[in-house]
Amino acid sequence: MEAALFSLPSSSSHSYPFSVKSHFNNPFIIPQSNSHLKPKSRTLTIRSAISRTKKEETVETVKQQLEDCYLLAGISYKGLTVKQFQDLRAQLPETTKLLVAKNTLVLKAIEGTKWEALKPCMKGMNAWLFVHSEEIPAALKPYRTFLREKKLEENDFTGGVFEGKFYGPDEFKVLENLPTRAEIYSQLLGSLKGPASAVVGTIQAPARNLVMVLKAYVKKLEEEEGGSQ
Repeated sequence: MEAALFSLPSSSSHSYPFSVKSHFNNPFIIPQSNSHLKPKSRTLTIRSAISRTKKEETVETVKQQLEDCYLLAGISYKGLTVKQFQDLRAQLPETTKLLVAKNTLVLKAIEGTKWEALKPCMKGMNAWLFVHSEEIPAALKPYRTFLREKKLEENDFTGGVFEGKFYGPDEFKVLENLPTRAEIYSQLLGSLKGPASAVVGTIQAPARNLVMVLKAYVKKLEEEEGGSQ
């Protein structure tokens, strides 16, 4: 039954409504709790935990991709569609992996490593190429071809790290023009057949070329030994 309103006498001529309900608890009314707010709070907590776990997984994935990685390059993927990403992945060599990850997470993964030199290109929307092969030009060529065919020149390389050195967008031609393994083999064989000065010239080549030349020479000796047995 609803409590009636009545007026208390007052020294003034005004009367003020007074409700019994507002001053006495009705034992037949069950007080409402705020339990309906709990599921929402619990949902937010779960979402936060999932988000944190996802970030940790991404950082770990980047670290795994850095193992046996020869080149890490950033590409601007702003405006690229899912279909274009799928087409690009299909054109890349098996030794090259394309990963989309936030700059902050990649930066966290490379912190304290030689890949930390990649910091200058931690701007904008980047996808990341992890090259697990010494054949750097062969790994970069598909993306350059993709940009030309799709007329997406603005989605150029944003930077990369090779042998601990940072290469900006304007310096990628150096990486794209590195000699291939076949060219180095040819160079080695030519120097071995030529005068001593040619061998000296090969030895004075950049460190990467020298290492590959030595590997090729060792392989050549092994093949010769195997053929003589």
